[in-house]
Amino acid sequence: MSRIDDRLAELGISIPQVTKPVAAYVPAVVSGHLVFTAGQLPFVDGALPATGKVGAEVSAEEAAGYARTAVLNALAAAESVIGSLDRVTRVVKAVVFVASTTDFSGQPGVANGASTVLGEIFGDEVGTHARSAVGVAVLPLDAPVEVELVLEFA
Repeated sequence: MSRIDDRLAELGISIPQVTKPVAAYVPAVVSGHLVFTAGQLPFVDGALPATGKVGAEVSAEEAAGYARTAVLNALAAAESVIGSLDRVTRVVKAVVFVASTTDFSGQPGVANGASTVLGEIFGDEVGTHARSAVGVAVLPLDAPVEVELVLEFA
């Protein structure tokens, strides 16, 4: 087993299969020593576990869990183009989009669902990253969250 596989097993986390794109794009692209993931929705076994806006149909706590799931999908996309997550030397940036009601302002707390699991998997040195938490009116398929990552790798 690899170092990251061992860590994932310790945490009880499994990286899912790469989610098929829902439109005309690829899940991840490599440029130099960076991998950029497409925005990943919180698909579980090919389906969204919830739809709707955070602050209405979806609670902030549920949305944070969906952000965590979306990050795992993003890691699957990255792994598909670099071969192994052990190659990741730095989580550079996470962008978390949150489909929110107009009065919801807890996007940073939702984004913590993504950031926390990255730190758990990669540790502080590699997993600490820059981040944007963006409230939006609607996301593809009415998903509550979408996450994209930029990872550095060797």
